[in-house]
Amino acid sequence: MLHFDISYVKPIYLNQKKYIDIFFFAISLMLLTACGGQQPKDENNEFEAYTEDLFCSEVAANTISLHYTLKNPEDYGITDYEISPGNFESDPDVVKASAENMRQSLQTFSYDGLNLQNRITFDILEYQIRTAERNADYILYEEPLELVSGVQTQFPVVMSEYRFYDRQDVETYLELLEKTGDYFDSLIKFEREKADAGLFMADYALDTVLEQCRAFLDMGDGNYLYSTFADRIEDVEELTKEEKSDYIQDNALAVSDCVFPAYENLISSLEELRGSGENEKGLVNLPDGADYYELVVRRSTGSDRSVEEMEDLTRRQITDDLEAMEQVLGITTEEAQEAAASMTQDSAGLILSKLQDGIKETFPEAPDTALEVKYVPEEMEDHLSPAFYMIPAIDNTEENVIYINRAHMNDDLTLFTTLAHEGYPGHLYQTVYYESTDPDPIRSVMDFGGYVEGWATYAEMGSYYLTPLSKEQAVLLQKNSSIILGLYALADMGIHYEGWSRMDTVAFFSNYGITDTETIEQIYELIIGSPGNYLKYYIGYVEFLELKKDWAEEKGTEFSQKEFHEAVLEVGPAPFDIVEKYIWEMTE
Repeated sequence: MLHFDISYVKPIYLNQKKYIDIFFFAISLMLLTACGGQQPKDENNEFEAYTEDLFCSEVAANTISLHYTLKNPEDYGITDYEISPGNFESDPDVVKASAENMRQSLQTFSYDGLNLQNRITFDILEYQIRTAERNADYILYEEPLELVSGVQTQFPVVMSEYRFYDRQDVETYLELLEKTGDYFDSLIKFEREKADAGLFMADYALDTVLEQCRAFLDMGDGNYLYSTFADRIEDVEELTKEEKSDYIQDNALAVSDCVFPAYENLISSLEELRGSGENEKGLVNLPDGADYYELVVRRSTGSDRSVEEMEDLTRRQITDDLEAMEQVLGITTEEAQEAAASMTQDSAGLILSKLQDGIKETFPEAPDTALEVKYVPEEMEDHLSPAFYMIPAIDNTEENVIYINRAHMNDDLTLFTTLAHEGYPGHLYQTVYYESTDPDPIRSVMDFGGYVEGWATYAEMGSYYLTPLSKEQAVLLQKNSSIILGLYALADMGIHYEGWSRMDTVAFFSNYGITDTETIEQIYELIIGSPGNYLKYYIGYVEFLELKKDWAEEKGTEFSQKEFHEAVLEVGPAPFDIVEKYIWEMTE
């Protein structure tokens, strides 16, 4: 039996979302306002005017979302909006009403009269309606404080990257900080409703959330909300030196008087709910938990496969990977890892340059763009993902940021594959390429994690073959990484759908030679705290492999990787059945 080193494979990455509201596309969609656009002249113009209104309404409802989505909202006619970080909706009727209103609006358009891109958008909106309706009754099952990318860790990172283009941005930012208490009060109210419904998190998950909150507070005067503000305001040319100094003091007061107390109140309020979590195991143990998990998985992956089909798909891919490893003769996984550890220590900039050059033959050319690599504050390294990409505003894609968590960068191979995932040909490349196609703006506020993270994982897996390692070494290490991620995916489905206990999970990993009980316990608790998270990476990745197999079989001797990549990139983030439906039309 092959032995897999679970410590070798880096944990799952976070693709930083553009906005804090974690609930799926729904709450404010039908609060339409007039914003820009010409008078409609035909079916396509009418449809595009409708989706533009939809887009404006959605982004204007949350100021953080608005700022991260648009550098110049006035260009879209968005000039008058309430400054708000959003809130947490718990009324399923609001979601259902929104979905029904959208359905009625879509029915006014002739599908056959729409062009290709508008038909894709139409199909996606219909998908979103169905998703919203199916999930509405489970709204209290959602967890805004999830362990991988919950509000408690995302909020300060998102605020620390809030760009200042002018004086108004600075003042809006400070007002948002002052409203942190209200935002967290909405979060606390939501968690209390979860507790009343018997749906609050288990105490061990609560301990992790509280630890993350306290780590943020423990930074004290060294908190990065102080230092990053001072750095960002230096770039605002219209401000005098004295005004910048005054704003820096205003920020310090807002952080100490508003943000810190909001976290302290969150901690004390959550402590009051300790013990109210009735379920310490997977979602299947909740009322209708298996049905809810199926919805979580479908939403997370964008795949229309059943959980059972995903389990079969995962096992088949693991088998394929095992067979590929067994065909590599004369070298062991341990020897390949030693070769990886001895790779030349390159800088992030040099690695990204090598990746850009290495993908030229098999990926279409993307527009030139700027990229800044930053590093997670040391105090937060234990509580943030190994890396994440900050998605730029759709009208400012030349500014990109990747955060690296140095605590998780064990060697140069880890950094290399991480930068492939987050940069080229992963998140940054996919985002900038798609935006260069001038898509309907409404597409930018829809979150399809299976496509986005699946693509980045596909990019990461392919990057092993761009390293200085031999082909045999690359095969062993890439397949090892793929298998471990597949095991995580099976464990996610086993815990939340099959009802695995901790001991069941330990036994499962032991079958693959993974016997570090402490590590497996950590994986178990992480999966409990973030259902479906691993699946959007793994199932998304394998769905791309399946699409590629079908493409290659259809094209035969004319198969071109570059053509395939161009087709899926042109369709853009979407559920996989929609991607599959339209990729064939992209190269005609």
